[in-house]
Amino acid sequence: MDQTNATAPARRVEITTRGGRADIEIDGRSIEPSAVKAYSVSHLAGEHPEVLLHVADRNDTQWSGIARVAVAGLPDPGPAAAVFLDAIDPEALEGAALSRPDLGTEPYSLTKAMLTQLGEWARGL
Repeated sequence: MDQTNATAPARRVEITTRGGRADIEIDGRSIEPSAVKAYSVSHLAGEHPEVLLHVADRNDTQWSGIARVAVAGLPDPGPAAAVFLDAIDPEALEGAALSRPDLGTEPYSLTKAMLTQLGEWARGL
């Protein structure tokens, strides 16, 4: 079960990117660019955005201050899949599947073509 501290205060985070470099500030305090090897930002509707910083070298980096710590599990793909599938036009899906060059004649080939088409649409292809 995921648990987060909902009472932790939100912090002001500013990330400015230039090419492959990112300058990160937390509550107006700069974070040394070499101290962070990666970051990710996520935002779920109705919740504060979350920023996850991946420390570059834990042995040489000292962090101090207050942080909201969350242990995350894999998100449930069901709700996002349901929203995606609700937006599919059945006529467009059938037409796209029937027009696929890889549509075969074996049993369930139309179903396979539809699933392949849905996967491509989900990936933005």
